[in-house]
Amino acid sequence: MEKWWIYFLSLVVLVASCNAQEATEIANRTKAADSIFNLDKKLLQGSKESQALLKKVIFVDSTHDDALREISIPFLKRGMPHEWKPKFDKAVKYDPQTWVPIRGYLYLLFYRDYKKAIADFNASDTLTSYIDHPQGHSVDYWRGIAYLGLKEYETSIYYWDKHIQHETKETGEDWVELEAFLYRGIAFYEQGEFQKAIADFEKIKEHFKYSAEANYYWAKCLLANGKRNEALKLIEEAETDYKNQLRLSHNYVEMPYQIYLSDITALKSLLLP
Repeated sequence: MEKWWIYFLSLVVLVASCNAQEATEIANRTKAADSIFNLDKKLLQGSKESQALLKKVIFVDSTHDDALREISIPFLKRGMPHEWKPKFDKAVKYDPQTWVPIRGYLYLLFYRDYKKAIADFNASDTLTSYIDHPQGHSVDYWRGIAYLGLKEYETSIYYWDKHIQHETKETGEDWVELEAFLYRGIAFYEQGEFQKAIADFEKIKEHFKYSAEANYYWAKCLLANGKRNEALKLIEEAETDYKNQLRLSHNYVEMPYQIYLSDITALKSLLLP
């Protein structure tokens, strides 16, 4: 019995020693990978040098989610989903709390895959105890856009209401994003609730003064109500705002409901005497 006990203790010590050694090796790999990854900050994203360096990071630590995410992004921006997604999904695997809501944002804006985007935003609710803010906006904000894209206007408005109420409570209405009022207003416009839409566009005028899209859709609401002269004034403001770059834009993709000068010109031609 005594020998058995000695053997048991020896086994415990051996296992503990192996676990400690493994933990040390993991920590050393992580530290080395982080050191290499920090060098990438000085390189141009997507360059051969950057991609080669990121491969070294992943070779040292195959679970380095920041490197896996970073090495995938050039493929996203170049429209190569077959290269982007497998790499980004590995980043999600090793840090779902961080990358699931970000992947939802990418599904939404880069691929207009509204259902997958919503699935990721919903999943993020179960992964964290707080409201996630991928790319600086709440998942409710992004769900509002996704449901708008699906033409599920009531659900879109529900999430805009939720987002705007939360942000107003936290920081005040004048800190709510212009786009939140804009997209909720567009959802009301699509439902034919023109007065509610105009109320949101008026909020934009109050807090931000300028927005080509707000003035454009506001003009369309007025035209639907037969107010051609007022609509013409707003479409002229939309034209000025557009030329002054006061409009929706993104460096890589077209924003949902983004307008162009041709849209403004076409509507203006309908309003001119």
